[in-house]
This record gives sequence, structure tokens and C-alpha cells, in this order.
Amino acid sequence: MKIATGKQYIESLRNRGLNIYLFGEQITEPVDHPMIRPSVNAIAESYDLAQTDPELATAISEFTGKRISRFLHICKNADDLVLQNKMQRKLGQLTGTCFQRCVGMDALNSLYSVTFDIDEDRNTRYHERLKSFITEMHEGNFIIGGAMTDVKGDRSLAPHQQVDPDMFVHITSRTEEGIYITGAKAHQTGCINSHWLLVMPTMRLSENDRDYAVVGALPVDAPGLAYIYGRQSCDTRSMEGGSLDVGNSKFGGQEAMVIFDNVFIPWRYVFMNGEFEYASRLVDQFTAYHRRSYVCKTGLGDVLIGAAASIAEMNGIERASHIKDKLVQMTHLNETIYGTGIASSYQGYETKSGAYICDEMLANVCKHHVTKMPYEIGRIAQDLAGGLVATLPSEKELNHPEIGSLLKKYLAGKEGVRTEDRMRILRLIENMTLGRNAVGYLTESMHGAGSPQAQRIVIGRMMQLEYKKRLAKSLAGITEDPEDQEKIIHEATSYFKRVFEHA
Repeated sequence: MKIATGKQYIESLRNRGLNIYLFGEQITEPVDHPMIRPSVNAIAESYDLAQTDPELATAISEFTGKRISRFLHICKNADDLVLQNKMQRKLGQLTGTCFQRCVGMDALNSLYSVTFDIDEDRNTRYHERLKSFITEMHEGNFIIGGAMTDVKGDRSLAPHQQVDPDMFVHITSRTEEGIYITGAKAHQTGCINSHWLLVMPTMRLSENDRDYAVVGALPVDAPGLAYIYGRQSCDTRSMEGGSLDVGNSKFGGQEAMVIFDNVFIPWRYVFMNGEFEYASRLVDQFTAYHRRSYVCKTGLGDVLIGAAASIAEMNGIERASHIKDKLVQMTHLNETIYGTGIASSYQGYETKSGAYICDEMLANVCKHHVTKMPYEIGRIAQDLAGGLVATLPSEKELNHPEIGSLLKKYLAGKEGVRTEDRMRILRLIENMTLGRNAVGYLTESMHGAGSPQAQRIVIGRMMQLEYKKRLAKSLAGITEDPEDQEKIIHEATSYFKRVFEHA
């Protein structure tokens, strides 16, 4: 049955027998675990948004002709890319956390292009296999989780040079039926909440790394898979009962380490098998999509700005000029992220496959902003919240028959504001800047889709200094070559051609 609603999605996760470890114990039913359930709810919200706003959160499948989640859609024009961004911001606003679906979306789109290129060059059939897989995903409206980040071992060594070959996921054997892979993927967002995983290489590979050049799809309950659930700051608060101390009791993120122990993938789900030359192209295209996808953090930023404005009002200082200035600064930073991300989508261009990819330079600029600006937004939110954001007594004290009345008296703010409401806003700010959802808003903003240095490398590679130097010299009257002006015009036309065409 095709999954349509959040409730149907939640039920689709039951009784799968996944091999999950949390706190040293195997979890029999993750859907009902109080620490895991908020992350399930966050994905469920994406299905419910598709019901309430289908123009934003769904698209017509070119493979089935039916409406499917925009997270499964292959972008065929710049408007598709832009609508992804708008949907991501909306879901960030609705959940205040990572909703765990962007990796799968960006993996599908990058693979659509790269498998086309491999087939064209090598006469393989990966692209047709991928289209069949996408059709299957559209028919069920499933969740796809990406699996790219290897554990890496000694970072100074290539995959084939590692003392332990399992530091990078690799093919251990090939049979007439398919391949077997072994290794581990770290920091895998929403993997336990997905229906399928897409395994991909994590870096540029050489001929000696051929067995590490593997892309394949497999169900999350495939034999040989194990999941080790990742800890998050303040995560056990969700197991204490109550809702105040959690800060955001309904929604949360999820990461886990995925262990592949000789896991089988049939050939129909294999989309790269040793073509090491295309690993870097896949990584580059995926990270372009995914770094632009970090406009999702502006939705979280909207929530945090709202929380900061609310606590200022509850404290009775909302009219102070420096408070207004700080809220303006938070908004400026948040919109700067959104502006570069959505500009990257607007300047998207068509690949040979027919899929559209975003502007790589602006995608990396967007993600580089994300590695810094949410931290400053969070700092200002804590500034406006005051020290109570880190020293607030618990919900049990608030409800205590003896001391509860004292807390309601001494933690009161502006007249007419309930003490409990003030505490809830403080806990939300804590949740997003120190607690569980700081993972999705801050740490993930730093390291997700590559660390800051990864973006700086791409920006440096694409900044065209020679072209810009010639522009300056020409205007300054320095003529090194009679044909220099013509070269400048040619390069400018070539460099901005995609922008001009889209405009």
C-alpha cells in the first residue's frame, strides 16, 4: 500500500525486526521507544505536510504519473529545486529539528545524473536500474536514507591502504546474483526511520580502491545490517515523563552508525560496481545538492528567533532598542543563509541526464554560511534568554506540592505571563542551542555535508582568480594581449551562461 499520511508512515515502521542497539540493549520496537519516537514524528510531519500543502510538498512522478513526495522527485527544472528549498524551510519551521529526508532526496538526484554518465561512457545499465528503483520508491512513497560517510580510520591513508579494510564500505565478493558489502557508515541521519538505504562512496578513489567504488540500494531490514544508535545531549529527558524539560517534546532528530556485515545487494539494486573514476563526480554532485539543502536550517532559525522574541516579551523588555537590534541581527543572518541557498537553486542548470543540479559555487557558499551563522543566532538567543536557560529547575519541582508555588512566584516575568509558559520557552531555547536539537541546528550545521574546510576547497577551486585579474587589468588600462578583451568577454559569457539562460 502506498504511504500517504504520517500515521500510515509510522505504522509502516512496525514489526520489521531491525537489529538496533541503544544503551547496550537491543531495541525490539523502535517506533514506541520514547527516545526514538520524536525522530519518527519529525518524518511523519513530512507526509502530513504533503496532505495539507500538496503544491509545496509533492510532485507528479514522471515514472508513475501519480503524486509522490517531493523528497522522491527528480528535479527537471530550476523551479523544482526552489520548491525543495521552500518545503525544507517549512518543515524546519513545523518541527524545529532535522526531519531526516534531505540526504535521500539529494542522493537520488545526484545518482540520476552520474549513472547516466557512466552508462554513456561505459555502456552499462545502471541508469535503467536506478529508474526502476525510483519507480518502486514512487509506487510506495517510501523513505530513502543515504549512507555516504565512512568511518575512515586513518585519515592520511586511502581506503585500500587502511590496516583494516573495513574502515570504508567495500565489496567483499561478487556472484551471479549480486554483490556482498562489508564496513560501516557513521552519522547516518534517520537511517532507522527509513525504508531503504542508498550506499555511496564518500571520497575520490583511485584504481586501487576499485572495490570501494560501490553504490547500491537495500532495505533497512536486510540481513547483516546492525544499527548502533547515537547519543544526543539531554536525550534521556524524553524518557523521564512530562513535556516541559524536553523543550520540544514532539520532534527530534536521529543519527546512528550502520554496520554492514557481508550484506547482499542483488544486481538490480547495484548502481556502481568498481567504476572508481566516477566516485568523485558523485560526491561533488551530491554535496552540491546537499549543501544547498541546508536552507532547512533557516526554518529552525525562524523557530529560534520566535523563541528569542517571545522570551524578551515575557521578560518585559521587547521594546528596548538593543533587543530589537539583536532580533534584526538574527533575522539578517537567517535570511542570508536562505538567500544563498535559494539562489543556488534558481541558478540550477540541466545535466545530460535531464535532471537539474543547483549552482555549485552558491551551494558551497550557502553551506559555509551554515557552519557559522546558526551559532551566532544561537548565541544571541541565549543572550536574550538569560542565565535561566542553563540553570532552570525541573518540571517536577514546578509541580511539587511544596516548592512549586515558590517557583511560580520567583520565576515569574511580565505580569500576565504564566511562569510555566516562560519556562517552556526557555527550555525550547535550551533544546535548540544546548540540548537534543542542537545536534540538528548547530553540530550538524558544522559537519553535515562536509566540514567548513570542504566548502572552502570547492569555493577556492571555483573562484576564477585569473579571469577576475584580467577584468581588473583591462579596466586599469593594462593590456598584456591585444586579444585580452575578447578573452574576457568569452569567459564572462561562458561563466554566466547558465544564469543568463535561466533569466
